[in-house]
Amino acid sequence: MTDDKFALPIHWNDYEDIAMSLYEKFGPDYGESKIYRVRFTDLLEWVLTLPNFAGTRAEANEGHLEQIQSAWVYEWRDNQ
Repeated sequence: MTDDKFALPIHWNDYEDIAMSLYEKFGPDYGESKIYRVRFTDLLEWVLTLPNFAGTRAEANEGHLEQIQSAWVYEWRDNQ
């Protein structure tokens, strides 16, 4: 995702938008098995640093991180 001042903010439940941003950031080399091995503490930090991300650390939970991880895998698969 670009750092566009007109882009809508991304929140924790915007799983597909977050997944697309992570795919853009890490590229196709971060495959399915590698994505599923990402520690949630790392994933949390990566999501919080995405451009236009408006969520907070306090709003994060394991369910959000699991959904993001799954959406990221689907995004990776769609681009193969």
